[in-house]
Amino acid sequence: MQTKFSPAQLADAHMRESERILRTCVHCGFCTATCPTYLLLGDELDSPRGRIYLIKDMLENGKPASADVVRHVDRCLSCLSCMTTCPSGVHYMHLVDHARAHIEKTYKRPWHDRLLRATLAHLLPYPARFRAALIAARLAKPLAPVLKRLPVVGEWLGAMLSLAPSSLPAKMAQPQPSTEKSRARVAILEGCAQSVLDPGINARARNLLARFGVEVVAAPGEGCCGALGHHLGKESSALDFARRNVDAWTALMESAGLDAILITASGCGTTVKDYGFMLREDAAYAEKAKRISALAKDISEYLAALDLPRGGQAPALKIAYHSACSLQHGQQIRDEPKKLLRNAGFEVRDIPEGHICCGSAGTYNMLQPQIAAQLRDRKLANIAKLAPDVIAAGNIGCMTQLGSAAQAPVVHTVELLDWAYGGAPPAKLTGKTGN
Repeated sequence: MQTKFSPAQLADAHMRESERILRTCVHCGFCTATCPTYLLLGDELDSPRGRIYLIKDMLENGKPASADVVRHVDRCLSCLSCMTTCPSGVHYMHLVDHARAHIEKTYKRPWHDRLLRATLAHLLPYPARFRAALIAARLAKPLAPVLKRLPVVGEWLGAMLSLAPSSLPAKMAQPQPSTEKSRARVAILEGCAQSVLDPGINARARNLLARFGVEVVAAPGEGCCGALGHHLGKESSALDFARRNVDAWTALMESAGLDAILITASGCGTTVKDYGFMLREDAAYAEKAKRISALAKDISEYLAALDLPRGGQAPALKIAYHSACSLQHGQQIRDEPKKLLRNAGFEVRDIPEGHICCGSAGTYNMLQPQIAAQLRDRKLANIAKLAPDVIAAGNIGCMTQLGSAAQAPVVHTVELLDWAYGGAPPAKLTGKTGN
């Protein structure tokens, strides 16, 4: 794609990177075949190629974002399926992130949209606030039919209440430290939303790792990875979260060494692995962030390298494996989780249209509830064809989205692996298996 950015524009690092990405695009349109919003809406401007044209025009001509551009960019899930499909290697993720930051700076959204986005940005990354909000949502659930009918805000209030769990799980006990010499030393990102919605996921990961001689150490000061703010266009806030985590993990590296930083929420993993890019212009953090990104691994990626033994106590359950977009497209990790589950003794089935997003996409299911619901229902219809006993996924957002309407229990991959290698059955399966 030909571009006409001025030398002054290209002096800006963000603009220079976007110009490079734009020039990579060859207009082939392969991306439209796997774009969820194009499949649903059939509008070229709701495809990656269409959005690229809009973003190019906006950035190249120095325009503030228009309502039309905002509408089509907002509809993008950032599922990154287009990046897997693209034969030219267009790095759409960095381009659309730049567009969102530009929108945040140049476009004044309607008051209700600003209110929703501010609410999400000030609640979700902070576990204590998020927990309080979920307790309030649980109390408000009986009022959902009335609240959904409110003008302007009813739709997103209804979406938020439908996703809120009816109860919050208690934290699981920490594993006892092993007296034997560990084979590796790792940290696990505690994060924000997942630590409230399902703290058992990380507890299961710690138990499983301890069982195979991996020491898990805490990283005081770490928190939200920054992904939620990043995809809302709140660049400054996202980078502050990234810097805080870089500092926390760097301190661990320098004090006693660190072999890996493990992440059990794949949406967070995609962001942490991008810290090196996000902080590339920060002289104080560029090198540190690059080292952190190199250490970051999805939990399934790390477990696959441990060469876990075959078999175990896995019961004969049929697993429908849902591959989160942030894992299969964002991190290009596709086979490892399925191989781990099969190796543990489970029967694993691929979901038809497995490359299409479930509609969660971070905060998308609250910002675009109608499209998100259509994608969820499409995903669940494909899952139903398999008649599974359990649905496994590697991202808390997908688990929440699917679990709001799924007929089968939705659990994290690491919960099943922990069970197969000596742990208790996942709470959502207790009673179903008789254990």
